[in-house]
Amino acid sequence: MKRFVHLHLHSQYSLLDGTIQFGPLVRRVKELGMPAVAVTDHGGMMGTIEFYEEARKNGINPIIGTEIYVAPGSREERKVAPSGEYAYHLILLAENDTGYRNLLRLSSLAHTEGFYYKPRVDKELLRRYSEGLIATSACLQGEIPFALGTEGEARALEVLDEYRSIYDDGRFFLEIQDNGLPEQEKMNPRLIALAKRTKTPLVATNDCHYLNREDARFQEILLCLQTGKTIGDPTRMRFGSDQFYVKTYEEFERAFGHVAMDALKNTLRIAERCNVEIELGRNKIPEFALPPGVSSEEYLKELATRGLERRLEEHRRKEGELSKDAEGEYRHRLAYELSVIEETGFPGYFLIVADFIGYAKDRGIPVGPGRGSAAGSLVAYALRITDVDPIPYKLLFERFLNPERVSLPDIDCDFCKDRRDEVIAYVQEKYGRENVAQLITFGTWKPRAAVRDVGRVLEMPYAEVDRIAKLIPADLKMTLDNAPKAEPQLQEMIDSNPKVAELFRYSREIEGRSRHAGTHASAVVIANRPITEYCPLYRQATGEITTQYAMHPVERVGLVKFDFLGLRTLTAIHDTLRHLSSLRGIEIDLAA
Repeated sequence: MKRFVHLHLHSQYSLLDGTIQFGPLVRRVKELGMPAVAVTDHGGMMGTIEFYEEARKNGINPIIGTEIYVAPGSREERKVAPSGEYAYHLILLAENDTGYRNLLRLSSLAHTEGFYYKPRVDKELLRRYSEGLIATSACLQGEIPFALGTEGEARALEVLDEYRSIYDDGRFFLEIQDNGLPEQEKMNPRLIALAKRTKTPLVATNDCHYLNREDARFQEILLCLQTGKTIGDPTRMRFGSDQFYVKTYEEFERAFGHVAMDALKNTLRIAERCNVEIELGRNKIPEFALPPGVSSEEYLKELATRGLERRLEEHRRKEGELSKDAEGEYRHRLAYELSVIEETGFPGYFLIVADFIGYAKDRGIPVGPGRGSAAGSLVAYALRITDVDPIPYKLLFERFLNPERVSLPDIDCDFCKDRRDEVIAYVQEKYGRENVAQLITFGTWKPRAAVRDVGRVLEMPYAEVDRIAKLIPADLKMTLDNAPKAEPQLQEMIDSNPKVAELFRYSREIEGRSRHAGTHASAVVIANRPITEYCPLYRQATGEITTQYAMHPVERVGLVKFDFLGLRTLTAIHDTLRHLSSLRGIEIDLAA
């Protein structure tokens, strides 16, 4: 059977550049009889877990990779390459689990140490973390094609020797592409000749940015959204052809079969070498420091029992004595909750949360009294995690932690907005800065915003686009598929005006897609080892460092998130109480 594997491909996580979604991708490569496919997003690995699970579920081998940016010199130098770009391109593919871990490290270091307009690594990092990786020379923006085209063959040989020394034992490939570009037509024979002269294996790729050829215009619209241009602007960024799609074996055979058949066969050879197993589901919660000879279950029971006694003493002091039955209810409820917590394996989680909440309270950092289902836990109340007594309000513990449906507890912790960072700094100090990171989140296009943005790119009159956008019902669950059904005027405009039909077609395409990355308002990941052993890191536009994996993928790799929400309301209440005390001598205890 004639088969081929795509090894250079950009998904929707190459933000505002790639259009490919994983479900349709996997269905397409399966339909084409391809046993595997790689995803190599620009400068990151944000879609890795979603891609891995979708491919494995459908019997396709997921090849984990990235198109990494290589600095022209040291990653610490802030200078551009001779090409005028900020970095060269290089494709890296994980051959095994060690390679996957090295990809995580390289992608992280590109963001944390080498960022200059783009996340960059240098040759020193590539050499340090080369084990388990296969590399290919990438597109025309790769260092070897650039050297061949502008600096001569002697320089290209130097660069090739350097890469082959980093990726020895046949792990470096020269990459040839045919997207119908004149530059490639000139470059491919030179790369093929270089490969023959140096006995370097070739590999054929297509630098896929969209699934089907007809998706090229949609990708052009995304590029316009990325660069702030319109589709009619002659200066806008463009790819120069509509051939950056998932091509068939036959198309590749027509392009390269007569000159470099091995370049096609090598895609299969590489795919057979790439086998990564990502551990999913097992919690990576950090160990809480315990007194010698005491288990986490015993320590939690000790702290909760002492804490309940303090809470009951407060009750006696303020409300009077409790009946024996009432005290018995508290002790029985505490014993029951502790048994469930022990059974489900979460004593450590409670100890960690109680510790940083206690740190905040002991230092006068305003903390919320408790929000969400955690307010139904007497253990949380005894540990000072919450200030809500669940017994008089008949709050159910099972809404928070159900032994019949085990999932990680989720305690929403609210802190004064101005001092939240102090609590995060505390956990970084306690568990190690490298073991703590804030969570990434993605801003997505909502229906009206999608219409307005695509309308601008298509150069439609603002007033017309605004009128169309305002006709979309302001329902949080509204989609552009349903909007014409809910508002007949929209359907009439789509049917009668081809420009409006085009507007809706491409607005539907971008609806729900990620437009930018940001930092989650509250979620912080705390791990038992450096985050980069499980998840790559990302540098936000603000300079903040977050995970590259979003909420669901982070949980799938076993990382545990804790919520540190900063509330201005708590800050305002705290300031009000302080002013009442200092100016009026009025003392108010909110916990009373």
